[in-house]
Amino acid sequence: MLLDSASNPPTKDANVTRAFWRYTIPAVVAMVVNGLYQIVDGIFIGHYLGAQGLAAVNLAWPIIGIIIGFGVLVGIGSGSLLSIYRGAGDNTDVQQLMSTSFWLIAILTVVAMIVLVLFGPSLLELQGASGELLHSSLTYLQVLNWGAGVTIAAGALPLLLRNNGKPEMATALLIIGALSNIVLDYFMIVKMQWQLPGAAFATLISQGIVALAALYFLLTSSDESKPKGAFNQPLALEILKLGAAGLVMFLYFGFIVALHNKQLLIFASEVEVAAFAVVGYLGVIYYFIAEGVANGVQPPISYYYGAGLYQRIHTMVKLALKVSLGVGVMMVTMFYLFPKDVLGLFSEDLALLNAAERGLQLHLSTLFLDGFIFLTSMYFVAVGKGGKALAISLGNMLVQLPFLYLLPFWFGVDGVWLAVPISNITLTVIIIPLLWRDLYQLKQLEHFADMKDA
Repeated sequence: MLLDSASNPPTKDANVTRAFWRYTIPAVVAMVVNGLYQIVDGIFIGHYLGAQGLAAVNLAWPIIGIIIGFGVLVGIGSGSLLSIYRGAGDNTDVQQLMSTSFWLIAILTVVAMIVLVLFGPSLLELQGASGELLHSSLTYLQVLNWGAGVTIAAGALPLLLRNNGKPEMATALLIIGALSNIVLDYFMIVKMQWQLPGAAFATLISQGIVALAALYFLLTSSDESKPKGAFNQPLALEILKLGAAGLVMFLYFGFIVALHNKQLLIFASEVEVAAFAVVGYLGVIYYFIAEGVANGVQPPISYYYGAGLYQRIHTMVKLALKVSLGVGVMMVTMFYLFPKDVLGLFSEDLALLNAAERGLQLHLSTLFLDGFIFLTSMYFVAVGKGGKALAISLGNMLVQLPFLYLLPFWFGVDGVWLAVPISNITLTVIIIPLLWRDLYQLKQLEHFADMKDA
C-alpha cells in the first residue's frame, strides 16, 4: 500500500504539507540509511584497520566523489526535467529523456574511468599522501575505479525512479543497498580479512544491487517511461545544466576534504587526518538528512512550478527550512554535550579521540547552515534555474579557500577546523537575499495570475 500511494506525482489539488512529508520522509530515510552505512563503514575500518585505514579512505574520498557526482549530475538533471514535464502535463518527451539519461550514464562512466586512471595517483600525492598511506589509498581506489559505471548508475537511477512518482520504491532500494553493504563489510573486512579492498568490493556489490533493481522498475513501470529514441544532444545539455549543481556539490565536498587533508598533514599528522575522517562520518548524518529534505521537496516544487502554483512553492520551502535548520541545531547541541560517546564508536585510540573531539566541536559548529545552503541550491534546480544553483555551489567552494589557506597560519590546526564554519556564515549572508527575492517574485506572479483570472 505504501508503494501504491506514491505511484503518481503530486496533484494540483493535493495538500502541500501532505505532499511535503510524502516526498521528504522517503528521501530522508534513504539518505540517512546511506549515511548510517558510511558510518558503519567507518566503524569497521576504524576498529579493524586503525587510524591509517581511516586516513587512507579519507584521502581517496575526494576522487571517489567525482564518480558519485557524475551519478547525481544525471539523476538530478533528468529527474528535475521529468517532474517539470509531469507538472505541465507533457508526456511526449519522457521516453527521449530516459534514453538520453542512459546514454549519459554510459558516457560519464568512460570519462570517470579515464580520469581516475590518468590522474588518481597524482591527486592522492597532491594531498600529501606518501609511502604506505599512499599505497593503501591507491589499493582502495583502484577497486572502485573499475566499478565506476555501477557507482554512477546507483546514484542516478534511484533519483529518476523517485521523480517518476515512486519515492518509496526508490527509498526501499537504497535501504536494501545500505543493509547489504553493512553485511558485506562484516564478511569481507572481518571474516575474509580483505582489508581496504574488501571494503571497496562491499560498496560496489551493494551499489550493483541498487542499480539493477532501479533499472528493472524503471523499465517495467509504464510504457511512457521506457527509453526510446537516439541520444538527444540539446536535451543532454539541459540535463547537464540542471544537474551541474549536484555535481559541483560533490566536487566541492571532495575538494574541501582534499584541502583539509593536505593542511592537516602539513600542520599536524596522519592522526588528525584520521580524526577528520571520523568527524566527517558524524557530519554525514546531518548532511544526508539535509540533502534528503532538499531532494524530497524537489519533485513537488518542480511540479508546482510547471503547474504555475507558486504559493505552494513558498509554503514548501518554509516547511523544508524549519525541518532542516531544526534538526541541524539539535545535532550540533548533541555533539557539544556528548562528544566522547559518539566518537568512541570509531576507535579506542586516545590520541585519535582527543584530536577528533576538538575537531567535532569546531568544524561542525555551524552544521545547520549547510542545510540552508543545500536547500537553496536545490530550490533553484527545482524551478529550472540551474545557473543560480551552480553559482551557489561554486560559491560554497570558493568562499572556503581563503579561510582554509590563511587561518592555519594564525591558529594552527584549529584554523583548519574553523575554515568551514566561518565560510558557512559568510555564504549564508550572501544567499539569503537571493532566495528571498526569488520567492517574492513567485508570489507576485501568483498574485498577477489571480487578478487575471478574476
